Amino acid sequence: MGCFECCVKCLGVLPYASLFATILLYAGVALFCGCGHEALSGTVTILQNYFEVVRAPMETLDVLTMIDILKYVIYGVAAAFFVYGILLMVEGFFTTGAIRDLYGDFKITACGRCVSAWFIMLTYIFFLAWLGVTAFTSLPVFMYFNIWTICQNTTVVEGANLCLDLRQFGMVTIGEERKVCTGSEKFFKMCESNELDMTFHLFVCALAGAGAAVIAMVHYLMVLSANWAYVKDACRMQKYEDIKSKEEQELHDIHSTRSKERLNAYT
Repeated sequence: MGCFECCVKCLGVLPYASLFATILLYAGVALFCGCGHEALSGTVTILQNYFEVVRAPMETLDVLTMIDILKYVIYGVAAAFFVYGILLMVEGFFTTGAIRDLYGDFKITACGRCVSAWFIMLTYIFFLAWLGVTAFTSLPVFMYFNIWTICQNTTVVEGANLCLDLRQFGMVTIGEERKVCTGSEKFFKMCESNELDMTFHLFVCALAGAGAAVIAMVHYLMVLSANWAYVKDACRMQKYEDIKSKEEQELHDIHSTRSKERLNAYT
């Protein structure tokens, strides 16, 4: 019976809003990082097999090196937001009072107000960062959508001479000519390969994951703002209770003193 009451108590103070935002954040970041990593690997395969892009010397920063850097950035993003989600859940438990019995009301309200304000500022910065990540992820989606559309309509553009030139996207220098035209054999092989279709859909999933992370950040901002207002009201209520208790104690002392004086006068 004791374990059952403990479970019911924990469920009563469980921060459901923070839990939902954390699950959405983890799902979005996992989708973005996993699909983004595989999409970048597919991009490297397409560039090397069909556009004949080769790696430059180690001192030169080319498109393939930039893709490798983005992969390491994805690893860092996944690790950072895993820790960040845990911290937000802990903050949610503090605010809902899940461990209030262990530390008392005063420490919860005094520390929780500063912690909530700090998390609001940090979450807002991450929200702006994820908006930039979402906008950046939409660029390869738009590029691959154009290529995928041309491949899906090869019969319509059969008589046209359309070329996909990497110089238009800034992936190579102006002096390098890396292009694939619609009438070439490489173009048909690229359209028939699984790399193009898979990479395009992986980038779409990565964009969806980035959008889910943005929604989670907005949800976190609402939750943290509500938590900050809660601890602020709790702090004011605590001050009111302290003043009220002090006044009652003073009245009690006054009545006790008067009672003693009357008793002494009577005796």
